[in-house]
Amino acid sequence: MTISIRSVEKKFGRYPALNKVDLEIKDGELLALLGPSGSGKTTLLRTIAGLEFPDAGQVLFDGQDVTFASAADRRVGFVFQQYALFKHMTVAKNIAFGLDVRKGKDKPSKAEIARRVDDLLKLVELDGLGKRYPSQLSGGQRQRVALSRALAVQPSVLLLDEPFGALDATVRKSLRKELRRVHDATGVTTIFVTHDQEEALELADRVAILNKGQIEQIGTPDQVHDTPETAFVCGFVGEANSFEGQVGGGQFTAGSLRLPAGGVREGSATAYVRPHDFVLDDGGFEVRIERAHVQGALTTVNAVAQDGRPIEISASRAEAARFQGTVKIAARKAHVYAA
Repeated sequence: MTISIRSVEKKFGRYPALNKVDLEIKDGELLALLGPSGSGKTTLLRTIAGLEFPDAGQVLFDGQDVTFASAADRRVGFVFQQYALFKHMTVAKNIAFGLDVRKGKDKPSKAEIARRVDDLLKLVELDGLGKRYPSQLSGGQRQRVALSRALAVQPSVLLLDEPFGALDATVRKSLRKELRRVHDATGVTTIFVTHDQEEALELADRVAILNKGQIEQIGTPDQVHDTPETAFVCGFVGEANSFEGQVGGGQFTAGSLRLPAGGVREGSATAYVRPHDFVLDDGGFEVRIERAHVQGALTTVNAVAQDGRPIEISASRAEAARFQGTVKIAARKAHVYAA
């Protein structure tokens, strides 16, 4: 199922939640809507689902206009952050709910429903737990049940709103891999909302970055991280040191920091340098090392420049041993944006 969002606008009172949003989602794609709170990502998801209707613009499924069609008519599966499982129903009954409530010829036989439930329990690795109740499951298991229930009705599109937000970090990582595996097994066009950049970059085929109701950039995880098109994207996606300074003569200057800035308009500007892009360099600028702490295979080094500016550096454990006392560093890559 392809989805086309064309110049969609949505206001709540005077607040523009979506401002002329254009987005093309490919058939079978796993797309992340990433952005801070209030950026419009959940409103966009609900508009795609048919739970909100736009003030202007169009929503098309496979070229068919569904802008004002109901969620049921769109055949979407929706997974909420808080699971929304029926406490009085078993796991199997929860998964089968969307099929059980169908009427007439649209309702599968009991045998077909049971077979579908068993297949989904195996798919999400919960086989044997169909007779349990939600209260007898862990948070991660309940979220798998919610995912299975959404898939049971064989949706044309699967939508997930902060699906792992209520879970602890270890379970979140496990379920990310699970969602990717399930997506690859079903091939359903999937869109999920998150404010967790690590989650989006790890899971998605492409990531749409939203800010103030608009899409700032859409691309593969590598593209939005390595070649950010705007200062907002650069500062929001991945870790970055930011520097306020001036561009003149093709160079960015902030205190003792000098960076190439070819093609950037002269005047006030902001430069971003990823922590892993700082390297030891005798021709660089001087910093004082204050602290280093190990994070797995890497070490995060906290330093202070001569003007008191804090700088974060990321290095391998072996390389980090050289960051002691006062050293000189340089940036091997930077992103510079005119103010």
